[in-house]
Amino acid sequence: MTIYPAIDIFEGKAVRLTRGDYERMTVYSDDPVAVARSFTEAGATAAHVVDLEGARDGSPANFGIIRRIVAETGLEVQTGGGIRTAGDVAGYLDIGVRRVILGTAAVSDKAFLSEMIRERGGAIAVSADIKDGFVAIKGWTELSGMDARAFCREIEDAGVQTLICTDISKDGLLGGANIELYEELRRLLSIKLIASGGITTIDEIKTLAALGMDGAILGKALYAGAISLEEAVNAAAG
Repeated sequence: MTIYPAIDIFEGKAVRLTRGDYERMTVYSDDPVAVARSFTEAGATAAHVVDLEGARDGSPANFGIIRRIVAETGLEVQTGGGIRTAGDVAGYLDIGVRRVILGTAAVSDKAFLSEMIRERGGAIAVSADIKDGFVAIKGWTELSGMDARAFCREIEDAGVQTLICTDISKDGLLGGANIELYEELRRLLSIKLIASGGITTIDEIKTLAALGMDGAILGKALYAGAISLEEAVNAAAG
């Protein structure tokens, strides 16, 4: 299982939100690239990078910083946030991003999703951000009305190879992950699954790996010092 330490970027800074609330934002660094370098020093090989302004406003806003993270760290970067057009996707893949994440666009524009799967294959991932049983969109600021589990099955049927699933109710609280949700999704789906939201302990990482999850995203637990990235990487590797 791959560990994806997270960098959420807002106004050029590395920040974390609590339960996706832009009014509950903590700034951890003025230099997201330096944060990414620290990930490589701890043994990480990948990173999950989100453009929060892009997610909220509908178009990428921190492209330059993400380009620097890719170029200067050697990390395998998956990124999302405001990616709504073929040009957005091409732009990120052209600078070396490994995987582009579609969230709102995967819900609201199925034709675009199908086009990107057809043209880009495994370079496209979809994010299922779950709140109250439904998929949230627009940087988690709105509920789509789409049942989360039905959406996940639909995504697999559409040919998506990687699904990133976040339980928003757990995100940023350091209260533990929704292991039951990931158990259920692993039974339902055969595609690659990456868990996100509230992962706080090494035991949870070991459990997720044992469930057959393909990746786990670590955010607040890293920044708050609740978990060691080096230990997490080692635990995920078995």
